[in-house]
Amino acid sequence: MSFEQCQSVASLMAGFTKTWFIAGGWAIDLFIGKETRVHKDIEFAVFRKDQLYLKNYLIEWDFKIAIKAELHTWENELLELPVHEIHASNKLNGEEIEILLNETKGEYWTFRRDSRISYPLNSVWSYSETGIPYLNPEIVLLYKAKNSREKDHQDFMIIKDYLDYQQKQRLFYALELHEPTHKWLQFLSF
Repeated sequence: MSFEQCQSVASLMAGFTKTWFIAGGWAIDLFIGKETRVHKDIEFAVFRKDQLYLKNYLIEWDFKIAIKAELHTWENELLELPVHEIHASNKLNGEEIEILLNETKGEYWTFRRDSRISYPLNSVWSYSETGIPYLNPEIVLLYKAKNSREKDHQDFMIIKDYLDYQQKQRLFYALELHEPTHKWLQFLSF
């Protein structure tokens, strides 16, 4: 699989000097190394602290932020929680991407929905065989656990047997803490 959409984002972000990584279902596919389902869109993530660097980097893009399921123009204000979703469109060709802001505290990534869940920054993302950075699958699944849709369950069932011991353990304990009745817990043996 060529991962054409992911390659396109990687080309777009090639000169960006801050951390970024593919998120969502594409991140799961990059981890496995093959496309497992049809993806309607693509999203990537940056750390909240780097949001204005991103906006300056993508100078030829228009930005909107999602607030309570409505899109609003993002001027130059610093975005704080609960805002975490940015929709960008290229002024030249109309291309659209979704950008997700991830939280950090010092040298740790922090789960925005439950600050008790955090990991060292350097353990949050990995690289595909072709060098594309992606959010590690246990974190993608943690985000997908809330209000899981059919595609989220599909992603979980496909990837659960690819997770190593530490990834399963991280996901299990995070779900146990944050979503203690989630049905995925029964499948996470390690």
